[in-house]
Amino acid sequence: MSEREAFITNTKCECGHQNPVGTVLCEACGKPLGKESDWGENLEMRYDGVARRSQRVNPSIIDRVWNFFSSVKIAIYLIVLTLLGSMLGTIFPQESTFLNIDASSYYKQEYGTAGDIYYKLGLSHTYESWWFVTLLVMIGASLVICSLDRVLPLYKALTRQKIRKHRQFLTRQKAVLVTEVQEEPEDWVARVVQPMRKKGYRVKTDGGALLAEKHRFSRWGPYVIHIGLIIFLLAVLARGLPGLNMDQHLAFPQGEITQIPDTTYYLKNEKFTVEFYTDEEMPEEFRGKKILPKLFQTKAVLYKCTADCADPTKEPQLTEVTTHNIQVNSPLDYKGLKAYQFDYDLTPVLRSVQPVLKNSTTGESYGKFKLDMKNPQRTITAGPYTMTLKEKYMDFGLNEDGQPISKSPYPNAPAFLFLIQGPNLPAEGQQYFYFPKQVDKSQFQQGAINDKLGGSNRFLELEVDNMSDVDFSESTTYLNIRIDRAMPFVWLGAAIVMLGLILGFYWQHRRIWLTVVNGELILGGHTNKNWFGFRREIVSILEKVDMVVDEKSIDNGGGLT
Repeated sequence: MSEREAFITNTKCECGHQNPVGTVLCEACGKPLGKESDWGENLEMRYDGVARRSQRVNPSIIDRVWNFFSSVKIAIYLIVLTLLGSMLGTIFPQESTFLNIDASSYYKQEYGTAGDIYYKLGLSHTYESWWFVTLLVMIGASLVICSLDRVLPLYKALTRQKIRKHRQFLTRQKAVLVTEVQEEPEDWVARVVQPMRKKGYRVKTDGGALLAEKHRFSRWGPYVIHIGLIIFLLAVLARGLPGLNMDQHLAFPQGEITQIPDTTYYLKNEKFTVEFYTDEEMPEEFRGKKILPKLFQTKAVLYKCTADCADPTKEPQLTEVTTHNIQVNSPLDYKGLKAYQFDYDLTPVLRSVQPVLKNSTTGESYGKFKLDMKNPQRTITAGPYTMTLKEKYMDFGLNEDGQPISKSPYPNAPAFLFLIQGPNLPAEGQQYFYFPKQVDKSQFQQGAINDKLGGSNRFLELEVDNMSDVDFSESTTYLNIRIDRAMPFVWLGAAIVMLGLILGFYWQHRRIWLTVVNGELILGGHTNKNWFGFRREIVSILEKVDMVVDEKSIDNGGGLT
């Protein structure tokens, strides 16, 4: 008969107690249930033989799900799969580690066919993928159900312990002593109580029977670890929720106020300063070969939007909340938002231009207007003409289909598509592409594009008369913006895991049962680890009541010696 069948058919003990299906040891007297051939050399004391939910007969669908997640084998499989997934995510750098790339082309260009396959399989964002998050959720479910499936029976067993135990319960422990005693049972038990208490045991007696126990709390160590891991996993998963986590590298041109995405905060780079080592200050092997920065610092002002934050037609109302000179290892820190100095670029960045709309045939000008690169006006009036901004490309480029796209959010190659309406133009208006930078005009052939859009009737041009109408930012600082409101819970989970490890490693749950009947002492002892120390402790306690016992004689098998 199988072990499970034995559980089903042997639930009522000879003492009369009806045990739940799945019980290994009688809850009342501790007698092993089932056939003696199924007991094994020593008793299984992990949960004191109490039945677990996962051992139910004829389980329902809910029970089957419970059994699946309560399996330690399944938990190991999930952990192995998660580790393999984590390893796949480290083959090439993740997309989130780059400041500004077009991932669809970067991996193929940088790593060839393997990189292209890596990107198309979605491994370039492994840790945010649905399957990786699902594995973490399943591990969390396994931790919760494994813990509940075992901690409740264990709690039941430890809080309802009986002092008197069946003889077979005592003699099938790993530490057993059966010997003669000449005294009255109550007198002998009374004498052994004090030595046990001096060893730190909590002692309960019932006539000629005794139960001594200490360090029960150590049995909860694994479940404390589970609680810590559950909190840790929940905190990691919560980092994917909006507003709880951000780790972005953003550009802040000098003199500009830039919004931090998905927040109500704005940051202004008031002034960027960089100092370089002189040749005299540098090691000799670097002189004349490298230019190394000694200091790069961003004088930053952080603002919080207080009104009109989500209205694109209005200027947001900002209130200054803090200032800080950001340097390497000295970030701006305000209520969980941190801005780290990451990099810098001394190349001037175009902020705005003031072009003039001209008639290329007559040379007539229709007025100058300001065109901001980041926040341009949607409608502009120039003389009798009205210009409506249809599209804006901060970093102009063409995709595989030849369609215009913006390769990044930074004004590296800004371009604007206007619809111009007015005299001598079609009723529906005429489209016009404008590149503020001269180098982009040539590279992307602005004239050819507009000739194609306007045909032979095109006569309007946007031009900048002189360089004073062009506004550049002297430099750009790149900051790593981090918000991690879940991190305190990550540390809390880690601390609870450490507490569980300490509970489990540095203390042992030790129990001694003994019964004196008809001049015979039957002693059984159990601990969850350190059997050598436990055996030695039993011998030292017996010596206090003038009973000399050889340590090895207490060994009842199970690898004590």
